[in-house]
Amino acid sequence: MEHKLIDGVKVPLTAQEIAQRQAEEAAWNAGAFDRALNNLRAKRNSLLASTDYLALSDNTLSSDMSAYRQALRDITTGLSTVEQVNSIVFPTKP
Repeated sequence: MEHKLIDGVKVPLTAQEIAQRQAEEAAWNAGAFDRALNNLRAKRNSLLASTDYLALSDNTLSSDMSAYRQALRDITTGLSTVEQVNSIVFPTKP
């Protein structure tokens, strides 16, 4: 049975409190993919930013670096589950 503590005393949750808690858990679980994808994008954006200076017009971008940057931009393509997001392996920077 689910309970809460009030002044150190275990008190059973009401049916309404249990339903509310289950709804909160369901909402949190439903947002897991979005949170994982946002974390992946943040990491990807950081890696892209660390090579932005190489893509300036006065620099020559090697084909390896160009492929690396493209792989980073494409890394979120086709992802639809948290497991897929969590299994991503970032490309190695040349």
